[in-house]
Amino acid sequence: MIVDCHTHVGEEQHLSKDFVKDARTVSGNPNQTLAVDLKEHLKAMEPVDRAIVLGFRAHHVGYVVPNEYVANYVRQHEKLVGFASIDPHDEDAVEQLDYCVKDLGLKGLKLGPIYQNMHPSDPRFIRLFQRAEQLDIPILIHQGTTFCRDVSLEFANPVLLQPIARAFPDLRMIIAHLGHPWIGETISLIRKHPNLYSDLSALYYRPWQYYNALVLAKEYGVLHKLFLGSDYPVTTPQQSIDGLRNLNAPAAGTSLPTLSSDEIEAIINRDTFGILGLS
Repeated sequence: MIVDCHTHVGEEQHLSKDFVKDARTVSGNPNQTLAVDLKEHLKAMEPVDRAIVLGFRAHHVGYVVPNEYVANYVRQHEKLVGFASIDPHDEDAVEQLDYCVKDLGLKGLKLGPIYQNMHPSDPRFIRLFQRAEQLDIPILIHQGTTFCRDVSLEFANPVLLQPIARAFPDLRMIIAHLGHPWIGETISLIRKHPNLYSDLSALYYRPWQYYNALVLAKEYGVLHKLFLGSDYPVTTPQQSIDGLRNLNAPAAGTSLPTLSSDEIEAIINRDTFGILGLS
């Protein structure tokens, strides 16, 4: 089974002008759009068997997609599963999460401390981690850098998730994008905590970093804890699959270590849904 564990939806009205401007500035593409046409999203998912669909709620950076929007979309397509997103600043954050899971049928939670302008160990976050563990739902958490200007990198290092993983050992968490640029820290974390994983979304287009990251993961024995993801619309599932299959290109003609084709295909065909309890 091929699973894209990291795809986004959201319309232009859900994205602030500053959020889009920062993305365009850092990417160097003045025409980059992060708004998603749902028909195009569904078409992009054709190479995969299942996909996780994420909205987001981060008022600090102006990225707010209604959970109802996500739920309505995934309800129409059997191959899609939706994750809720909750802004921890909201007083009724726990009640919102209960509503999303019990009434909307969403199956996980998306968080991003750097976007939501809060340390992951803040009590307002802790209550969401605790409730997610009680509800037995997985969390996909953006614990890494971003293109936004008005955010704090002090909230972003994956090592900050260690006390959460220790406090909630049954909570399944996926660290997005291998926690880049703190890839070594992410690999160390997922090695020591049984229910921590990471995805490989939006990494293949930095081929030297990507190659070194996967070789490091192999050396630490955590390849089995890595999930395929695209970060659509930033990339597509097919581009992400092709990028993974081209991983060893920087080592061509050298004696540098590589991943075998079996190891690469095992990541592509991983039963992410089964591991996360989403089957």
